[in-house]
Amino acid sequence: MSEKVFEDLKVAAFCWGIAGPLMVKYLAEHGATVVRIESASRIDMVRLTAPYKDKISGRNRSLFFANYNENQYSASVDLKKPEGLKLAKRIVEWSDIVVESMVPGVMKRLGLSYEELKKIRKDIVMISTCNQGQTGRNSLRKGFGTQLTAAAGFAYLTGYSDRPPIVPGMMGYTDVCSARLGTSALIAALIHRKKTGKGQYIDISQLEAGVIYLSAQMLDYFANQRVACRIENKSYRASPHGAYPCKGDDEWCTISVYDDGEWNRLTVAMETPEWARQEKFATLEGRKKHESELDARIGEWTRGYSSQEVLDILQEHGVRSGIVQDSRGLYKDPQLDHRNHFAKLDHSEIGEYRCEKIAFRLSEASAECTSAAPCLGEHNHYVCTQILGMSDGEFVQLLEDGVFD
Repeated sequence: MSEKVFEDLKVAAFCWGIAGPLMVKYLAEHGATVVRIESASRIDMVRLTAPYKDKISGRNRSLFFANYNENQYSASVDLKKPEGLKLAKRIVEWSDIVVESMVPGVMKRLGLSYEELKKIRKDIVMISTCNQGQTGRNSLRKGFGTQLTAAAGFAYLTGYSDRPPIVPGMMGYTDVCSARLGTSALIAALIHRKKTGKGQYIDISQLEAGVIYLSAQMLDYFANQRVACRIENKSYRASPHGAYPCKGDDEWCTISVYDDGEWNRLTVAMETPEWARQEKFATLEGRKKHESELDARIGEWTRGYSSQEVLDILQEHGVRSGIVQDSRGLYKDPQLDHRNHFAKLDHSEIGEYRCEKIAFRLSEASAECTSAAPCLGEHNHYVCTQILGMSDGEFVQLLEDGVFD
């Protein structure tokens, strides 16, 4: 199974952050040839974001960057210089797709707007991903995915009811939401071009991409004027529903029980303790009413076992359960290992590292992490001479003109 879905696709990536590079990652792992146009003078912040390999900082040592930018070529081009802009346009002429994740207006100021790029290649497909879209009163507001995660409503729903909201995760959740939707939009645009011969411009708002992941809460407000709020680990439709302490240091498991049949299976798994036979726990309504006591009781039982033991016991009895894993547990997870989730790559500066592969497999085509994320400007010569077909003399002239920064 050597065929790759996008092995003939050519991508020019004017990206920084996570949203744009993650879109490109989906294409690159399925065979697309990607040239990333970046700059040392306005370096991608992710290149300077920890964790660093061996805890040594440097613009080519970020594992955060390395995880999202494998299978790509890096050209470090000064787009403010006329010759640098010409070089970027030659890369666009070679490309099928342009992905950009700059602040609205930047590409236009550089002379790289969709209208300009259509003059270079009339069937170009271009996607712009930014905070709040290319238009509207807030389109130029500055911020990162963390602020957008709050603006999209996630923070209001995360945390404890008697404490301030919490922004989930270490990075902007909306970056991930928009990247996955954006990739789907790109594929739709490619299908449209194949049918009609016409290109397409795609404008994706990270804020809107995040909001649609809370459709149930929005629909509840539209229908019932009910505002969703922080409910901690609880659920309106299940009890018990939460994380429970297990034997060991900071070991936890999760349990979810949605109906009385599942509750009966849980009590059997716990060897039907006397307290579980009480009438007040027999129905979902009763369990919700006495939820604090119920959680304490279940916690007493789970403390007698490791999280793996709880998982094994409950899964055997058909009860929804899981282990609360930290990064160490994930790295050693046998299921992820079986699926080859972490690819081993060799980076020209940091050496061997692990990269996460995309989370789906196609039965009739392969996806691979074939090369490590690039150092800044690592492929300037290759891009110019091998991809664009320049002579060595032309490349040397670009060097003398200071095109590469």
